[in-house]
Amino acid sequence: MDRISALRNVEDALADFEAGETDLATLEREVRGVLRTYATEFEGDLSAYRARSGDADGVVVLAPSPGVARERVRELVDAPGRFDVEPVE
Repeated sequence: MDRISALRNVEDALADFEAGETDLATLEREVRGVLRTYATEFEGDLSAYRARSGDADGVVVLAPSPGVARERVRELVDAPGRFDVEPVE
């Protein structure tokens, strides 16, 4: 999914919410789904990686390699502790 498609899908979800056709919980699920799809089907040289263990557990970043993903997680989390990264599929 490209950025424009993701933005359109979020806009559609917001329009449904504003029109009273959906509730907040459904809106949140739809937007979360759009973002997850965008991150995991990212077009380009980057891939999504998820940190596992420590305070970084669950953090997802886009990076060209696992090594760069680890660096990005360390930059985002104050004290990440020991962690591994794995591709998000």
